[in-house]
Amino acid sequence: MAASRQYVDNILATFRAAAEANRSSPGREGCTIALDAETADEAMVTGDVHGNRRNFNLIRKIAALADNPRRHLVLQEACHGGPAYDETGGCMSHTILEDIAALKVEFPGRVHFLLGNHELAELCDYPIQKNRQLLNLQFRLGLQQMYGPAEAEVHQAMLDFLWSCPLAVRLPWGAMISHSLPEGVERRGFDPAVLRRELTPGDCLEDSDVFRLLWGRDYRRENAEAFCQLVGAKVLVTGHEPCQEGYIAPNPRQVILDCCGQSGAYVILPVGKELSHAEIMERVRLLDEAAG
Repeated sequence: MAASRQYVDNILATFRAAAEANRSSPGREGCTIALDAETADEAMVTGDVHGNRRNFNLIRKIAALADNPRRHLVLQEACHGGPAYDETGGCMSHTILEDIAALKVEFPGRVHFLLGNHELAELCDYPIQKNRQLLNLQFRLGLQQMYGPAEAEVHQAMLDFLWSCPLAVRLPWGAMISHSLPEGVERRGFDPAVLRRELTPGDCLEDSDVFRLLWGRDYRRENAEAFCQLVGAKVLVTGHEPCQEGYIAPNPRQVILDCCGQSGAYVILPVGKELSHAEIMERVRLLDEAAG
């Protein structure tokens, strides 16, 4: 049975309010959120969720935003993955995205959902196939299962929310948090101006710098150092890469977090104190351990 009209209207209102909260977030500069000591003490950074309801609930519990008024929460990659509806096999990960939008409305200046490659795929109708299944189609089937005749309306509101999401969060001492980093930066370069402006339809093109930023899997030290130099960062905290242990450090400039597997990981970074790469690694925790 499809959701009631009242439920649909509530979801639409939530996505619209979340989009507005994204655009008016304190510290927003183009597609980047710049945190500072006036607005935050610390940022809890998480990895890809991909429909993992258990891990998402643990993230919310550990973040405890209501009890930590100067803590920010950085989330990423909600779409595609996790459980499916029995009737159609449609993907239920849209429910995580809806909860993230609601969390953004509840804590408008302190929740930051970074655009990931799977969200960009939804924006651009860019097909992603895994295990011989088209993830975009499964996602739409999930929306159809939940919302019936209102599916297209909800989907459009969801896309409007995704268009408003930032690409990066930056801390004043040089940490940059994004979904990934482009490949071959030392050879092909990268235009950091994309981080200082809003998204455009051209950013959906495969060769665009935004597309490269979200899809890249070049974790060589040389590439990370070239990217850091271009964007003015000292250390990178990213997602995008599945990590069996929940996190990895592929080079001395980068820490990768993952929250979609059994061993989800996160890190809480101070806003006003500089940390080395090694010190960041010492702060990484697993969701299960922290939740008790």
